[in-house]
Amino acid sequence: MVREVVRSDLNGLLELYMHLHDNPFPELDERVLGIWESIVSDRNHHIIVAEEDGRIVSSCVCVIIPNLTRGQRPYAFVENVVTHPDFRKKGLATACLNFARDIAVSADCYKIMLLTGSKEQSTLDFYERAGFNHNDKTAFIQWL
Repeated sequence: MVREVVRSDLNGLLELYMHLHDNPFPELDERVLGIWESIVSDRNHHIIVAEEDGRIVSSCVCVIIPNLTRGQRPYAFVENVVTHPDFRKKGLATACLNFARDIAVSADCYKIMLLTGSKEQSTLDFYERAGFNHNDKTAFIQWL
């Protein structure tokens, strides 16, 4: 099942995020809980998850960004695409990305974009199969 997160999904999502850049499970302190509350309360911040047997096993984030160009149509940005290694190659990440695209279409976005740090051809091919291309824009990152 693919859906948006609810408040009670924090632990399951953080467990999945441990498979994203070897991210450690954070202490659920006031700061982390405040970030979570900010995310789930933001109508433009969407965390999409795929579940198998009640467990969150794939996810992506889709943020809708208001915009004053392109006829004042917003755009969408996708980040934190991850699938638990035991559940890869089942179409779950594609389903999450399709859900994100549906959100972007519903919000009248003129584009949806994502960045990947992966140089693995299989990952790049996956994003192309999901409808993204790497020819239209050039990304530049400044790490802070």
